[in-house]
Amino acid sequence: MTTRRLVLTRSAALVGAASSALLLPTIARAQSNKVRVGLMLPYTGTFAQLGVAIENGVRMAIDEKGGKLGGREIEWFKVDDESEPSKGVENASKLVQRDKVDVLIGTVHSGVQMGIQKVARESGVLSLIPNAGVHAATRALCAPNVFRTSFTNSQPTLALGKTMVDKGHKKAVWITWKYAAGEEAFEGFRDSYTKAGGTIVKELGLPFPNVEFQALLTEIASLKPDAVACFFAGGGAAKFIKDYAAAGLKGRIPLYGSGFLTEGVLAAAGPAAEGIVTTMHYSDSLDTPRNRQFRLAYAKAFRLQPDVYAVQGYDTGQLLALGAAAVNGDLNNKQALYKAMESATIDSPRGKWTMSKSHNPIQDIYLRQVVNGENKVIGVAAKALADSGVGCKMT
Repeated sequence: MTTRRLVLTRSAALVGAASSALLLPTIARAQSNKVRVGLMLPYTGTFAQLGVAIENGVRMAIDEKGGKLGGREIEWFKVDDESEPSKGVENASKLVQRDKVDVLIGTVHSGVQMGIQKVARESGVLSLIPNAGVHAATRALCAPNVFRTSFTNSQPTLALGKTMVDKGHKKAVWITWKYAAGEEAFEGFRDSYTKAGGTIVKELGLPFPNVEFQALLTEIASLKPDAVACFFAGGGAAKFIKDYAAAGLKGRIPLYGSGFLTEGVLAAAGPAAEGIVTTMHYSDSLDTPRNRQFRLAYAKAFRLQPDVYAVQGYDTGQLLALGAAAVNGDLNNKQALYKAMESATIDSPRGKWTMSKSHNPIQDIYLRQVVNGENKVIGVAAKALADSGVGCKMT
């Protein structure tokens, strides 16, 4: 069941604890002057950990700015979206219509994001996407009030093709789940690999979230490509990596992928993951002062190690704080707010990035290899890479 929790600032909690009826009008006035921020994220189910990491990042970025937005205190509203697309519009509407949030931050699941996108476009509420990579959000269904701080599904793989051809892999097999994220990741790989002179000898797929890979791995062995490229994530990615090795393909046919293949699954995948090369807009091991400072501060604040989702949440908080500061907290000054966010340079743990015309990050994509159980950065696969934004018409 969808839950909502209102999280009060310390000052509001103190005022709320007072029992005098004479304070009630003051409370109402104080709350009405706060920025109402809605978090629509998965707090239960498969993606619960991702939702928590994103929220942690958002709060950390805003806390670093004094815990306010443009000088105004914040009132937080939370909805568990359960990663359930069928409830996307209903849940987003609760935050916008019932809670009257000034900004809606969400979500992880691309299917749920399409519900948020519909509500954001119809209501005009400021909407910040901290993860979901679905193309439409910053392509055909883009909007002036919608900004993404993560990636499009094809961005990591758009940097993969040339890397593979440069390593002499001229013939490749592509494999993924048959769903939107897999198809959009394939777009990036196809475009970059064929442009670099590579040939895709076969596209293989299986229904999401099926993890019975054996028949497809047998087919890969018979095709004998120079390399395999793929998009998998989460538990399914760990199983694919282990099955790939168990089928005798590891060491014979190099495995490449979008960075989500090895993100957060290295412990589960074990030695089978060693040597896998991926492309991604962040790596835990990124050796820069900014990333080291962020990782230390996050670990102290939450007693957890940050991941790519925490970084994306953190950058969402940074972008919102920057926009709010530019308009002195008046989020109704939309023209100036959007202009400030569009022209922002975000000093991110992943490296500085800017916003494209379609409101998607223009960012470096790193080349990573699994070495001793870590995603080690071994180079930059693409500098300042932008999504095409094809079909985006800001109105």
